[in-house]
Amino acid sequence: MVILSASCLAAEAPAEGTHYAQRTEYRAPRAAQAPVVDGVADDGAWDKAAWQPINVRWLGPEYTADDFQGRFKVVWTEERIYLLAEIVDDVLIDAHRDPLVQYWDDDCLEIFIDEDYSGGEHRFNHNAFAYHFSLDNRAIDLSTSEKPRDYSHHVESQWRQHDGKVIWEVAIDIYADDYVDGSPDNKPVRLEAGKVMGLMAAYCDNDGSELRENFIGSEVVLSGPTDRGYIDAGLFGSLTLVD
Repeated sequence: MVILSASCLAAEAPAEGTHYAQRTEYRAPRAAQAPVVDGVADDGAWDKAAWQPINVRWLGPEYTADDFQGRFKVVWTEERIYLLAEIVDDVLIDAHRDPLVQYWDDDCLEIFIDEDYSGGEHRFNHNAFAYHFSLDNRAIDLSTSEKPRDYSHHVESQWRQHDGKVIWEVAIDIYADDYVDGSPDNKPVRLEAGKVMGLMAAYCDNDGSELRENFIGSEVVLSGPTDRGYIDAGLFGSLTLVD
């Protein structure tokens, strides 16, 4: 995902507190009991949540339904948000064994989180997070040191294959923009009904090339570089936590 092309480097984020037009308004119901993150998705908590599509082609050629399909749903507890993704991907690739090297060019689920829906730039700060969930269940994002960092301690992640589909469950601790890399004092935000966060989901699809073939997301990008979600939280939709 972090392709440092000239076009991406030149992209400007909107002013703090603003978002682009046509953002999705997601709603996540409270889970009476937290789902078990095991890639099975048989927990009752998921029944109340609505599916949302991952179907906006940000990068790459047209693809078939056999090559990729994606959708997701979200629930929450006071401690975390939980996301269930259902992915059709005919070839699963994890070619880069170092989790901090070209992680965006392997097959990965990407979840973008902005704790306070403030929008704005977040490339080398924690105004927002862009977690890249790898097939070995790590979560990678850029850090304030301007290098990739492993944030797997923020999450739980498990996926399994069922009848030609990947069922991927993740749980994510939510941190505010005062998060400090490496500090022992970081504490997740306690969640409550009515809270609004920024959210976007995406999938990097590689079918055997050195680079990913497609990058498909849940939000439209009306202008500018289409792969700049890792820079620009103004592209995220709004996620409202409801009872």
